Amino acid sequence: MVAVKQQEPAPILKARGVTKVYRMGEVEVHALRGVDLDLLEGEMLVILGPSGSGKSTLLNVIGGLDAPSGGSLMYEKEELTKASDRQLTKYRRGQVGFVFQFYNLIPSLTAKENVALVTEIADAPMTAEEALKLVGLGDRMDHFPSQMSGGQQQRVAIARAVAKKPRLLLCDEPTGALDATTGRVVLEVLDRVNREMGTTVAIITHNAAIGAMADRVVTIGDGRIQKIQVNAHRARPEEVSW
Repeated sequence: MVAVKQQEPAPILKARGVTKVYRMGEVEVHALRGVDLDLLEGEMLVILGPSGSGKSTLLNVIGGLDAPSGGSLMYEKEELTKASDRQLTKYRRGQVGFVFQFYNLIPSLTAKENVALVTEIADAPMTAEEALKLVGLGDRMDHFPSQMSGGQQQRVAIARAVAKKPRLLLCDEPTGALDATTGRVVLEVLDRVNREMGTTVAIITHNAAIGAMADRVVTIGDGRIQKIQVNAHRARPEEVSW
């Protein structure tokens, strides 16, 4: 029998020579200095770096929240660096889900109503109920944020992000405001979204231990990619030692 070589995942997003310069009066802050990076179909990517390394800026540029100062950004066959505001809005709304360190839930709405805000504007979403069951909150749908723990609120935020079935899920310090036990539960949800839905997940963190659960780990510093490590074995979240 002839062994069939497994095909490498295709890039769904390519960043080439991406720079970002912020001007504060006469001072220029170079947040990104010529970044080359591919995001692969269905992968779990962890981006490591200290505060001020440029990792959040990179995530914002990839997600279409911020425009690069130079370089190119290709999503599939669409060049985002040449896209109009309307095209970028369509990209963010249809293709990208965001999870931040702080949950940004609306206090006066239940968990189900918070998630429904996204399902009402997406083209072919799952229901709010389906999304909340996916993150293990099927019994908390009618609870308000004030009635939930920090970890539960973050899982509602993840449900809101994945309900529209994005190709990319971009997470900026999703466990940064949580203790280790609660953070591991959130990582288990992100791992499940990646494995079961095939969503490409990128997690920004300063916690190097989280890199063990990734397919690839990108280390960034001073606005440059310093190293890309491919993990031969991808750990489950419960195997991660904090």
